[in-house]
Amino acid sequence: MADIAVMGHGVVGSGVMEVLLSHRESIKKRAKEEVRVKHILDLREFPELPYADRFTKDFSVILNDPEVKIVVEVMGGLEPAFSYTKACLEHGKSVVTSNKELVAQKGAELLTLAQKNNLNFLFEASVGGGIPIIRPISQCLAANEMTEIAGILNGTTNFILTKMIREHMAFADALKLAQQLGYAERDPSADVEGVDACRKICILASLAYGTHVYPDGVHTEGITAITKEDVGYADAWGGVIKLIGEVKKLENGRIHIQVAPMFISRESQLANVDDVFNGILVRGDATGDVVFYGKGAGKLPTASAVVADVIDCVRHLKSDRKILFWEDAKPDYVQPWEDTPQDLFLRVGGEGDADSLFDKAQQVFPSAVRLIRKDELPGEAGFTVEQLSQRQLEERLPALEERGLRLENRITIADF
Repeated sequence: MADIAVMGHGVVGSGVMEVLLSHRESIKKRAKEEVRVKHILDLREFPELPYADRFTKDFSVILNDPEVKIVVEVMGGLEPAFSYTKACLEHGKSVVTSNKELVAQKGAELLTLAQKNNLNFLFEASVGGGIPIIRPISQCLAANEMTEIAGILNGTTNFILTKMIREHMAFADALKLAQQLGYAERDPSADVEGVDACRKICILASLAYGTHVYPDGVHTEGITAITKEDVGYADAWGGVIKLIGEVKKLENGRIHIQVAPMFISRESQLANVDDVFNGILVRGDATGDVVFYGKGAGKLPTASAVVADVIDCVRHLKSDRKILFWEDAKPDYVQPWEDTPQDLFLRVGGEGDADSLFDKAQQVFPSAVRLIRKDELPGEAGFTVEQLSQRQLEERLPALEERGLRLENRITIADF
């Protein structure tokens, strides 16, 4: 018998209980022994549930129970999740979590503590929900030099962009629909501003390259500035717009990492990842491109990944198995985003027709290639430029303004 505790009984926590109870026998076979939830930590009471007697509001009950060797943290947020997780690891209990904020901010510290105490700190569910990605990167692809990871890592923003592309919705209307359907929280700012995707790509970057990449050091853009006009220009270019979390290993040993809306070619394996689905592309020097696809969130998909980690922990309670580890951040490890040249789409506005606006823009960007979208209106023009850094772009903005042009939007063009 393996006794565990679950901290949090919200969407994911209740899903974990559902999976553990409905798949009890198959989990027993895979774990090599029965898994029993002894305690559930939550401030609320659930008297209607068949396991109501297992609830506690006191964390010390879990911490001081010597029979509990594994703790599932599904509370979310940084505190008290971090303090509770740290205490569990200090008291000889392995921890499984789905908490992306916890892993992104405190992963190096918690993994070091787990290693010191010969424990596991596992977090498969923190990035892709039900999509297996942590274990494949750390084990199955370990023989590769992973040159790039790029992914659609947030279902809310992907749903919104899909509606903008397919049904020509405005951003505000698509967001409202996402909220009505339950795909977005009442306050979806972490989604639409790219914060959620940033946490996830930082976890993947830390895992792939062995050095902790902190979210507050990463350039992050959301999708609130994306318009139907931008979607039309992407179509004219031959692609779609997706919010992408991307990390690349550079020749100088540093990494380039960002979260931003990007033009993606229709030929890309990520171009048809639509609605609330996620897709993650891992580019290895030996394997080439490997893509992982599925629902990146949701009660049961996420709970499935959590329980899989629990099974892994149970099977190795009596053996040394520390499969995940990364070091704390190194100085200057992340190359400044402003200095990294990228292909860009630029949309400008001003007085006059599109032809005259583009002619003026080309005086500033001689290599610009014109895009013409359907139903293009006077006062706007769109074009692409190659290998231009943000710093170089800003240096040219005064020249645009001198010609009566204003930069309406800038969107990265992906190369995958």
